[in-house]
Amino acid sequence: MSVLICGSLAYDSIMVFQDRFKNHILPDNIHILNVSFLVPQMRREFGGCAGNIAYNLKLLGGEPLIMATVGEDFDPYRKRLEKLGIAQTHIRVLPDTYTAQCFITTDLDHNQITAFHPGAMSNSHDNHVGETQGVKLGIVGPDGRDGMLQHSRDFHAEGIPFVFDPGQGMPLFNGDELKQCLEWATWCTLNDYEAHLMCERTGLSLEAIASQLEGLIVTRGGEGSDLYAGGARIHVPAVRAERLLDPTGCGDAYRGGLLYGLAEGWSLEKSCKLASLMGSIKIAETGPQNHAPSREDVAVQYRAAFGESL
Repeated sequence: MSVLICGSLAYDSIMVFQDRFKNHILPDNIHILNVSFLVPQMRREFGGCAGNIAYNLKLLGGEPLIMATVGEDFDPYRKRLEKLGIAQTHIRVLPDTYTAQCFITTDLDHNQITAFHPGAMSNSHDNHVGETQGVKLGIVGPDGRDGMLQHSRDFHAEGIPFVFDPGQGMPLFNGDELKQCLEWATWCTLNDYEAHLMCERTGLSLEAIASQLEGLIVTRGGEGSDLYAGGARIHVPAVRAERLLDPTGCGDAYRGGLLYGLAEGWSLEKSCKLASLMGSIKIAETGPQNHAPSREDVAVQYRAAFGESL
């Protein structure tokens, strides 16, 4: 049985600024901001939240099924997915468009400034959850606005439990739309900034949001993550990383681990522990899809971190 991952496939151009943004952005002059960062290091990676999540789920032995729209320049990514053994049944190629492109600049404090061209992703509503077969679980990640709303509605209509993960797509929705997606969803994942924004836009507290769901997960970077479920809050600690190289894709690695646990019928807490470990494995490597531990390696690291078997 597959896990349907609705979201973007993108090419990531990742640049490193050998200083700190805060040394060059003057708080008193934000209204006339005009800055340029010299980035002598640059690399191009395969990315997009759907691709990144699927990559991590596949590492763990899961069965990811990506639903996305891409452009005419998709061929290199297509060949990569073939090599990884990730199904492309519901990846739609649109003529006269680019695959989504993400331009990420990271400073020495691991802060990031991102520019994103959606390209074919804006037509993600051309895909429909009802066209799939054998899906037992899903996630709606950052994607075209109409696609995110439609796929959330589709999952609900098909009776398929899913994670609502608005991520960088949060600004596309008003409070009522977010409330509706939360009503349809089974779980919701947010980082700490997105959690503040969700509360602000909906007028709901985290506890009120969680009361509508089987679980609300708020990730807090190096401080771990908080799981809100059943009227309680459980803190899941971050796993110490071997080294801190690149935060790009850490959230998606977390979600890959979360989905694997949910698909296996684990408790939400255990699923979040695996998710935490996957984030720590990812940050030790550059790029969103260059870490490659075996399933056995992950099991050993999980036991070392949490004192229990995977």
